Amino acid sequence: MELWYTEEHTPSVRFSIKVNEHVLSKKTPFQRIDVFDSEEFGRFFTLDGLMMVTEKDEYIYHEMIAHVPMAANPQIENALVIGGGDGGTVRELTRYGTIGRIDMAEIDETVVNVCREYLPFTSLALGDSRVHLHFEDGLKFIRSRENFYDLIIVDSTDPFGPGEGLFTREFYGNCHKALTEDGILVNQHESPYYESYARSMQRAHSRIREFFPVCRVYQAHIPTYPSGHWLFGFASKRIEPYENVRPGDWNALGITTRYYNAGLQTGAFMLPNYVKELLNRACP
Repeated sequence: MELWYTEEHTPSVRFSIKVNEHVLSKKTPFQRIDVFDSEEFGRFFTLDGLMMVTEKDEYIYHEMIAHVPMAANPQIENALVIGGGDGGTVRELTRYGTIGRIDMAEIDETVVNVCREYLPFTSLALGDSRVHLHFEDGLKFIRSRENFYDLIIVDSTDPFGPGEGLFTREFYGNCHKALTEDGILVNQHESPYYESYARSMQRAHSRIREFFPVCRVYQAHIPTYPSGHWLFGFASKRIEPYENVRPGDWNALGITTRYYNAGLQTGAFMLPNYVKELLNRACP
């Protein structure tokens, strides 16, 4: 008998992966966690039946969410990751010796424990001495911070369930307050391709623009995410994402990546026309 993981991207579109083994299924007070092994994508991890991480393509998401802001502001010292329980974003940030502290606010401690046991390829840096884990709601965690973080990365699930509060005006306003004057906010920005995801993207973009004078969007190709076309938001009080980036300076750091390169620092922000139109309609 064949076992398949199937995710519904829209009522008329489904994405399936043939499963070799259903490794783990666990229900927490917040969500359902599943871990699978497959031939094509290796080990993968889902929350409430939605793809979070696969062994084969996770590096694309994690490199693009972390290295783009780091290249824009190499002086980042204090970083906060909200969500990101698989550890992949933290892993990429720990590759920078200039960062002195990385806080991670993850609402579901079980996610971190499962990923430490079953996804060592993403969670391997969670034990770094600069990493401080906080098992609490990121929305509440950020309220008490002011003018402290140089970088906030919102590595959240989709805007419902445990991740719903991380797409609100209150949350983005608190992020603005928690950032330094040269601070940067980066968030996963959903897909522009399917209608329901595009609406979520537009709503988030519109709300972020209420607080940040610099508000940009960039893209990456992530095969296992809905449509494969995924967006990230970049917001700051005054730093542009590529205006003062010197590719030679980033290359001199000697960080080996599989997807990100200094050329993408500009290229990823060159959006297709249909995405530009969606963003313009969100923020006329």
